[in-house]
Amino acid sequence: MSVAQLDAQMTSDELTRWAAYERVTGSLGQERDDQLTALLSERITSMLNRRKGRKVSVSDFLPQWDSGKSIRSTGESRQTPQQQKNILKALNARFGGKVS
Repeated sequence: MSVAQLDAQMTSDELTRWAAYERVTGSLGQERDDQLTALLSERITSMLNRRKGRKVSVSDFLPQWDSGKSIRSTGESRQTPQQQKNILKALNARFGGKVS
């Protein structure tokens, strides 16, 4: 929904009530979806690897979003495709995956 559509369909009072509800119950959108997906991923991975002794936690599957800082302001540079490929290979090896 665009901002214009939101403005046309929802009053300020209703938006304020939704914001208050979210403060009490937790995130209603992307963050909660990430947390639920991470929890599910951890449970499946733990179940599949319980005999192998590999320990994983929910935080292993939870993405770390920008939280408002730009890459330029933190001095970090973007990852190259090769760096990303190397990270994926390392994760694959860590969790016992095979390259086919």
